[in-house]
Amino acid sequence: MKILIVDDEQTLVKGIKFNLENEGYEVDCCYDGETAVEMARNHDYSLIILDLMMPGKDGLQACQEIRAFSTVPVIMLTARSQRSDLLIGFESGADDYITKPFDILELKARVRALLRRSNLSAGAAEKQSQLSAGQIRVDEEGRRAYKDGLEVVLTMKEFDLILFLMKHPGKVYSRDSLLNLVWGYDYLGDSRTVDVHIRRLREKLERDPAAPELILTKWGVGYYFAG
Repeated sequence: MKILIVDDEQTLVKGIKFNLENEGYEVDCCYDGETAVEMARNHDYSLIILDLMMPGKDGLQACQEIRAFSTVPVIMLTARSQRSDLLIGFESGADDYITKPFDILELKARVRALLRRSNLSAGAAEKQSQLSAGQIRVDEEGRRAYKDGLEVVLTMKEFDLILFLMKHPGKVYSRDSLLNLVWGYDYLGDSRTVDVHIRRLREKLERDPAAPELILTKWGVGYYFAG
């Protein structure tokens, strides 16, 4: 598996590269967002580790541009842990985040967990399956989603989440339940992850995200699909 590391702190990049190569991964490195986008466009990476704060094109901009053509899993590195920064990271398309300074063992654990979930998602389509409700259609085998017949680009976790909810219409799931069932018991994030992904799904798939008709909230309990 090939991993791309992007951070302007070259000493940090060198240390991460060394540790991941010792785990058996093939690792590429770059030090700015502009180069990261081009490398992601021209290479088939299994995962990208992307720093939030870089001069020029920062990690948020780079992640948004990468998401325009790729669903590669992205772990965002951030020196800030405020709620707003983490939410913005998820909204830009990141799948996970880790706050600096971090233990390299934790980073390696997150890499393994995200790659494992990515591989399970890629291999989960044993049979052809189409789910439809209202304007939304999901192709489980092709891992594609459509709104009013037009394809909508979803991240890996956005797709996993809408697929799970559509397979269990009417059933309300708490944030913690969705973290366990969709992200997995080994996920190290928190319930804010679910809120951001629900909001992004509404923006992409609902006709009016401010008044959703299919991806609904049961106040004080959790989320459900009404189709």
